[in-house]
Amino acid sequence: MDILKNKYFKFGIAAILYLLLVIWIRSYWLLFGLVVVFDIYVTEKVNWTFWKKRNEKNSAFIEWLDALIFAVIAVTLINIFFFQNFRIPTGSMEKSLLIGDHLFVSKLSYGPRIPNTPLSFPFTQHTLPIIRTKSFLEWIHWPYKRLAGFREVKNNDIVVFNFPAGDTVVFENQAQSYYSIVRSQASSLRGLEKSQLDSTINDNYYWNRARQMIHDNKTIIYRPVDKRDNYIKRCVGIPGDVLEIKKGKLFINGEEQGPFEHQQFNYMVNTTARINPKAFDRLDIALADRHTFTTNFYILPLSKDKANELEKFKNVESIQEVLREPGEYAEYIFPHDPVYPWNEDNFGPLTIPAKGVTVQLTQETLPLYERIIDVYEDNDLEIAKDQILINGNPASEYTFKMDYYWMMGDNRHNSADSRFWGFVPEDHIVGKPVIVWLSLDKDKKFLSKIRWNRFFETIR
Repeated sequence: MDILKNKYFKFGIAAILYLLLVIWIRSYWLLFGLVVVFDIYVTEKVNWTFWKKRNEKNSAFIEWLDALIFAVIAVTLINIFFFQNFRIPTGSMEKSLLIGDHLFVSKLSYGPRIPNTPLSFPFTQHTLPIIRTKSFLEWIHWPYKRLAGFREVKNNDIVVFNFPAGDTVVFENQAQSYYSIVRSQASSLRGLEKSQLDSTINDNYYWNRARQMIHDNKTIIYRPVDKRDNYIKRCVGIPGDVLEIKKGKLFINGEEQGPFEHQQFNYMVNTTARINPKAFDRLDIALADRHTFTTNFYILPLSKDKANELEKFKNVESIQEVLREPGEYAEYIFPHDPVYPWNEDNFGPLTIPAKGVTVQLTQETLPLYERIIDVYEDNDLEIAKDQILINGNPASEYTFKMDYYWMMGDNRHNSADSRFWGFVPEDHIVGKPVIVWLSLDKDKKFLSKIRWNRFFETIR
């Protein structure tokens, strides 16, 4: 049809789509872009594709370059506004999600974020391959802004988010959180000096010493929110929820949350003889999860159904869930303060912060909210002579500027999650995984690596 070739018709369609995008983004200065759209389709005064000639035949190289540029721009926009691929690298969500699952993550579910760092090399999270340097520039830094999505984050959603404790990274040891590295070093210093000198120095002294040692001897990297590692967990607590864990059982607002279909815990297994590897395969226990301490003793991550199945084996003498005792303080568990003697199996009660809610600040409650105030909501927090100062002013209360969430892995004893590093701010939420589009088993070879039964499986 001739109308489809009419430049004013093409401009009209492009202008409508562009206007819808401007309304969605809610940045109306972008309306000036209509001038560019008009020139592209109607006046043609500027050659916006300057790398190729107009109305002339271009070389094959230029044609390939043009196609490549278009593909990069299109895929980048799709990744920002619509969906992104995500690969499961660890077993924290086993068996709900498996190592090697490739997922389509919907950005539209919770609304896409405008990038904090728009000057970035395409298709990299934070590091350029091979040369191992950062893949983004911070010359332009945009504030947090989320576009309208289809829904809010709900309890029990599986969510992809930026790792909250990933703002600071030790380049030589990126697999471990910077803060856990400092905490471990401080604990070593404290233990050594208290045993040798019976020191009673404040714990902040050891934290500062450990931090300085690491900064002096390691390469420290700082990352903006959108360039922190992507994690995937189940959101078990939303803003305003009261969360508690009792002997491994999760309670939200006083009600026990039944175990999810594939939820796992660690079990101690005693046997009279070694378990056949083929039996492990039938139980879908990956090689990396087969923790063998002697020929007759294992620690295995199992769902309740798999534990019952394993217990029926003739060579299994006993099987017992591994649980820590209430009141047994684990310093690696949030908020990393002995005032809260919590561990991964006994935690809380803890109220998840909600935007607009005000909490009282004391020396006792500050460990819960210190990182929110100082890092996530960008205030200057100090403690001077036992007085809490926020932006230089004495503070006895604080009102949250964002909503927060609590994320936990379904593989409860093999998941570094909110129990270890605390709340997930709303500006860290990336999207909701929708389907598994490919799944590869790293323990298998060639075509047997492909888990055909997981193709296009929806995620619950």
